[in-house]
Parts: sequence; structure tokens; C-alpha cells
Amino acid sequence: MSFVFPLLVLAAMVVAIVDIVTRDDSQIKHMPKFVWLILVILLPLLGVILWFTIGREYPEHVSRAPRAPRPSRRVPPAPPSVPSGPYDPRTTEQQLADLEREIEEDRLRAELRRRQQGGAQEPPQDPSGPSAP
Repeated sequence: MSFVFPLLVLAAMVVAIVDIVTRDDSQIKHMPKFVWLILVILLPLLGVILWFTIGREYPEHVSRAPRAPRPSRRVPPAPPSVPSGPYDPRTTEQQLADLEREIEEDRLRAELRRRQQGGAQEPPQDPSGPSAP
């Protein structure tokens, strides 16, 4: 039973060495990668404890204390090229023509309502063209 603790320390040392070697230099804190390797190999228990507590950079969702963000190498996401509203397949000219039709229809409805209510009043003349007799 006395061999369990040394095996755990050896396993932790192997995991720490693999972690140090595979980690990017920007994710290692306080000392260079080579010094961390020497520390873990020469002082296995203390080196492993120090490496996993202060030596490596943890992802933000695992971090306990907030840190200043490091400059990211990621490219910022591109803005969406399509508006988030409903898509209208009509061209701009078609949309304008439809709007003009709606405006004319509303004008005619208002004229019809005015004639039904007032009956005897003369409709205003359209300034855009001559009126027919």
C-alpha cells in the first residue's frame, strides 16, 4: 500500500510534463517553459502543485479571479451581411411602385369617404394637371 502515493505523484508529474510541453508559450505564466520542466522533474510533488496552481493559464470559464484580457489572435466576427428583418425579394423599383399604388389607393379611399359624408362639396382640383370639363 505504500506504493500508491509515489504512483500518484509520478502520474501527476507525467500529466504536468505533457501539459507543459503541449501548452503554447503565451499560456505559461511566471517562468519559461524550460524552467517549469526542470522544476517538475527535480521536485515532482512541489513542481506539480506549483504548475497547476500558478504556472498555467486557465480558460476564462474556469478562472476564479477575473484577469485583464490578453490580446487575442482571433479575427473579430464579420458583421452580418443580411439585415435581421424579413427578406423582401422585390427590387427597389418594385417596392416604390407598390408604395405609390398604396398611397394613391389611400387617397382615393379618403376622397370616397369625403364624398359620401359631404355629398354636395366639390372635390379639390389636382394641381398637377388641367381638369377636364
